[in-house]
Amino acid sequence: PAHGLCPHTDAEGVGEPRFYLLSKDSTETFGFCLHEELGCQGHIIRQIELGGVAQRRGLQDGDRLLQVNGHFVDHMDHMRVVQRIKASGNQVLLAVLDGDSYEAAKSLGRDLSLMLPADIHPRLCHVTRDKSGFGFTVSGPEGTKGTFQLSVRQDGPADRAGVPAGSWLLELNGDSVKSYSHTQLTKKLKQSGSKVTLLVASSAVEEFYRLRGLRVTAALADPAWLPFKARELHLVKGPAGYGFLLKEDDCISGGIGQFLWEVDEGLPAEQAGMKEGDRVLAVNGESIEGLDHEQTVLRIRAHEERVTLLVIDPAGDEFYHSVGLGDPGWSCP
Repeated sequence: PAHGLCPHTDAEGVGEPRFYLLSKDSTETFGFCLHEELGCQGHIIRQIELGGVAQRRGLQDGDRLLQVNGHFVDHMDHMRVVQRIKASGNQVLLAVLDGDSYEAAKSLGRDLSLMLPADIHPRLCHVTRDKSGFGFTVSGPEGTKGTFQLSVRQDGPADRAGVPAGSWLLELNGDSVKSYSHTQLTKKLKQSGSKVTLLVASSAVEEFYRLRGLRVTAALADPAWLPFKARELHLVKGPAGYGFLLKEDDCISGGIGQFLWEVDEGLPAEQAGMKEGDRVLAVNGESIEGLDHEQTVLRIRAHEERVTLLVIDPAGDEFYHSVGLGDPGWSCP
């Protein structure tokens, strides 16, 4: 079944956007291609595989893609949109508009971004307790499992970590709280030690997913409040080169990644902030998801004198994997 509300068409022939949460395993594709076509506007859904993930969820040939994981993409360069989808890993949330509605809206001069909710992102927050605790209390209907609302102490640890007051708790340390009783949740919090990672959603965001029958996961979250950040390194080649080696190795997620090693002291790589063991996420603004070692090297060498690398250190990599979040640099606009 389609994960979306039934579309309605207004008096000018413009329907409502539809939302689809596509989930696959690592051996599958999402089951569609994204095209840009001469004489047509927008990013067009084509080649939907019979029985594939996209068809089973309800995507239609000719749909126009408006949003990827809550980020408006209609105005973006086509290859950047494709990269966003590839970098989403095994789960992606798409907002689409049927082709006729898209053309009608464009001809009327409508701002398509205004047809979409302003914010559909849950939030991931990493809270370190102080002497008085984590700085939040949990309440919920008596006898009901999995429904927990947070009261947040002003300027306490949770508040400083970005937990919104009145938000709903969805996951604790990467695990869903849906089956937890209040007693079980309290026990889990005590077992967490001095740090917890919370997936939370405001009432508006929680309602958005619930009404559409969509499950909120960490892969859809805004990670801006997390302590681990991807870093952008700007390198200008010196007489002795950039001063690092690229090595292909296993990722913590089980896939293959490209890692930075043998960073030479005093050369451009070290001066730009490169650390041994950093994993490369993107080269010159394009994700390297799915590229092998040779293809990544060619990307780096494409511009002879300079390169920009997006990287994450091992601690950040492990953290993002533990909470079920995709590559951090591509979770944000």
